[in-house]
Amino acid sequence: MDKTALVVGASGIVGSAASALLLEEGWTVHGLARRPLAQDGVQPIAADLQDAADTAAALSGLRPGAVFITTWLRQDTEAENIRVNAAMVRNLLDALRPAGGAGHVALVTGLKHYLGPFEAYARGSLPQTPFREEQGRLDVENFYYAQEDEVFAAAARDGFTWSVHRPHTVIGKAVGNAMNMGTTLAVYATLCRETGRPFRFPGSAAQWDGLTDMTDAGQLAHHLLWAATTPPAANQDFNIVNGDIFRWKWMWSRLAERFGLEAAPFDGTVLPLARQMAGDAEIWRTIAAREGLVEPELDRLASPWHTDADLGRPMEVVTDMSKSRRLGFTGYVPTDDAFFALFDRLRDDRLIP
Repeated sequence: MDKTALVVGASGIVGSAASALLLEEGWTVHGLARRPLAQDGVQPIAADLQDAADTAAALSGLRPGAVFITTWLRQDTEAENIRVNAAMVRNLLDALRPAGGAGHVALVTGLKHYLGPFEAYARGSLPQTPFREEQGRLDVENFYYAQEDEVFAAAARDGFTWSVHRPHTVIGKAVGNAMNMGTTLAVYATLCRETGRPFRFPGSAAQWDGLTDMTDAGQLAHHLLWAATTPPAANQDFNIVNGDIFRWKWMWSRLAERFGLEAAPFDGTVLPLARQMAGDAEIWRTIAAREGLVEPELDRLASPWHTDADLGRPMEVVTDMSKSRRLGFTGYVPTDDAFFALFDRLRDDRLIP
């Protein structure tokens, strides 16, 4: 394979981790975003994937060995999610065709493949856990399915191989990201320490007591590269999680200790972060000014709505990795280590005190 990569969404949690790994492995990396951030070694490409002509102009002449699609745009309804995000994938792949297309296209989606879209999240008839790839699609409209269909249609027409990657909640660093549990919890813990409020689990008893798993961004990056360069993994869909399982009743205390806090008792009452943090923007600006932090805007760091969706689910969620294991992927990351590494990085980068 030509070791030239196009990372779509290169400044996001997944895209930045994938770009860093590819550079370490000797790839030439082009990073596409609407407003690319400076990333060492990444060649920036500015394009609006909703604009077919703009995308075609931005990608003119580029023929990557592998394309990694790690971005999406959240809309008000699932119908709009489908329309916008399917068009973005279609415009991207159409823009690459004149120069010969890509060798491999990897699409990152997630466990909403099994749980349903936000409008019907974790409701109705769901497959049994642990989720396995052969359980297929739900009988519901879902923008993940629409994105997949665009990749499948282009692959059939243009002859590239593909892979689909379904992480659980991703732990990693990105500022301004719409789905960012790790940084959200770090900010929440900092606010609790600052104000003396209890560090209280915000979600459901099912999540507190049940088993779950998560996905480190670095683990996902290794999985993306593995699938792109492993012939037996071509044209396959894969779950990708860290490899361990835990209960939040254990993890919550681990996180609290890392911030010098004591985990508050949990009485089974859901108290969403969106409500707890609703008035904290000015407090965060005060902390940022006092501690010399680089991001004073709370909504650029925390995504309470997304963390609430994950921690408020009425069912336990665990993911089967047997398909990847059978084909030779052996990556493993303890989830508490992933959180702690993220917190250290956030401190080093002056995003939290």
